[in-house]
Amino acid sequence: MSIKDAIKDHARRLGFILAGVTTPETPSHFSTFERWLDAGHHGNMRYLMVDRARARRGDPRLILPECKSILVLAAPYADPKSTEEPKGHDPIGRIASYAWGDDYHDVLPAKLRELVTFIEEQVGHPVPNRYYTDTGAILERDLAQRAGLGWIGKNTCLINPRHGSYFLLAEILLGLELESDPPLISDHCGTCTRCIEACPTECILPNRTIDARRCISYLTIELKDDILEEMRPLLGNWIFGCDVCQMVCPWNRFASQKADSSFAPRPDVPYPNLIRELELTPEAFNRKFKNSPVKRAKRRGYLRNVAVALGNLQNPKAMPTLENASNDSEPMIREHANWAIEKIKNGQ
Repeated sequence: MSIKDAIKDHARRLGFILAGVTTPETPSHFSTFERWLDAGHHGNMRYLMVDRARARRGDPRLILPECKSILVLAAPYADPKSTEEPKGHDPIGRIASYAWGDDYHDVLPAKLRELVTFIEEQVGHPVPNRYYTDTGAILERDLAQRAGLGWIGKNTCLINPRHGSYFLLAEILLGLELESDPPLISDHCGTCTRCIEACPTECILPNRTIDARRCISYLTIELKDDILEEMRPLLGNWIFGCDVCQMVCPWNRFASQKADSSFAPRPDVPYPNLIRELELTPEAFNRKFKNSPVKRAKRRGYLRNVAVALGNLQNPKAMPTLENASNDSEPMIREHANWAIEKIKNGQ
């Protein structure tokens, strides 16, 4: 067995369903990324505009000068259709399925460290390396496509013909020469436009990018300010992230992988009771979402989202809790709670 095959085999034992190798050359869609930034489609994610970060995305060797190969990996999470929304009269919210369990930022680095240790044991000496999972200044979907893991779909997600798109990407930059895998250059989206048609906010652009300023995931996670009033009704009952464009993708009908146990749903997370969520104190929020991706939104952002969802659902049962939230110490929560109150009062 070659070193590369041994590495892939060990990656599978660690729970990665896909593994591929590519070079540290400039990603083929780097110019698309630059145009996306110049158009302002990144919204308030100003860290993407920093010169150092832009340069690194164009040349991974600026991250690791010794880099000779990049190992790209995929770890599965739960199919959002695997858990049914509870029936009842209480207003229920929705959380993107990758965030149902533990935070992948905490889970995957340990697996990547273990894989690096295995690689060094195989070659018999230390290997310069850097590893990331959605944290480094790299174009990971571009690298994943070039490593043969899938193609970039019209919804901008990486799609694998066997596993769909319900997986998280991770990368290890290595100062070790490994044979590259052939890229997946075929576009299997064809004429399908289901993701574009299903997107509640029409954020998917024709060139396989999105206008983040209109994306529910951006609005409920990355945006740290008030949500524009014209956008609020489009969020429905999504309170952290969104799965719509993946749920309608025909390729996810073929996804058969079992999710990593670390990402298994926590109690009351896939479909939380919105009235109870809006009552979370800072201490209760921190307890409930310890080691969860949801903590990224912070309490003020999360309860902002919850208030918007309650306004959209217009359930009168939420009025006492919304009125209480209108006196919260956080101005953002107060503003969105008052908006929801007016929505329910006016019935629109």
